[in-house]
Amino acid sequence: MMAIALLQSIPSFHFNEVQQELFASGVVKRLLVASLLGAIVGLDREYHHKPSGLRTNLLICFGCALFTFLSAVLAGDANPDKGRVASNIVQGIGFLGAGLILHNRNRVSGLTSAATVFVVASIGMACGAGLYIAAVLATVVVLIALESVGILETRLNLKIYPLMYETRGRDEAHMMGDVLDAMDCENRRLNEVQRDVFNDVVRISFSVVATNKQHNGLQKCLREKKSIEKVLIFRDPEEE
Repeated sequence: MMAIALLQSIPSFHFNEVQQELFASGVVKRLLVASLLGAIVGLDREYHHKPSGLRTNLLICFGCALFTFLSAVLAGDANPDKGRVASNIVQGIGFLGAGLILHNRNRVSGLTSAATVFVVASIGMACGAGLYIAAVLATVVVLIALESVGILETRLNLKIYPLMYETRGRDEAHMMGDVLDAMDCENRRLNEVQRDVFNDVVRISFSVVATNKQHNGLQKCLREKKSIEKVLIFRDPEEE
């Protein structure tokens, strides 16, 4: 309210005219739809605890919609090249997506998050151009790809994903032997093992990248070992 009062106090500024122009051009509707669709995708990523969450996707979608709208406005009626500003969005999003991709443990993570950011940017551009049906359809496809396709890949054992394993027991030597035997059962290689002792309890932790079927077989094999008293499994936070 203070900002509006300040703007209205400027002699050359007519708030009602600007307000009418904003609604006539449809920019408010475009920005609101972009914010809503970006928030929907962001909620899905936030639910899965990904680095690009609600605020990130909302702001990306909002910003791309605004840049797309401003691209035609800044070009003017006489300039046929109305997409010059909007064309640079792809490059900017490319740099942002590259920051989400990490290479560690002999594997690449963050590709899905980077791809999601890239698609959310295109949804924002569609909203900025007034293509609401295309934007809504793209949002639905993104949600299906993130949820349904991921579940299908896991059930059909098409997708490999990392899990953190922690085994607990009393005899470290026998535990290591049993862990190696369990890994051999699923033809997996044991890498980056962490061992520590707390109150006479030995903890052996390691990460395994495998399919859903292989993880289930490994967990069953580990729980059958007599030297291993407890097996804990954690989702790798660096996945995707």
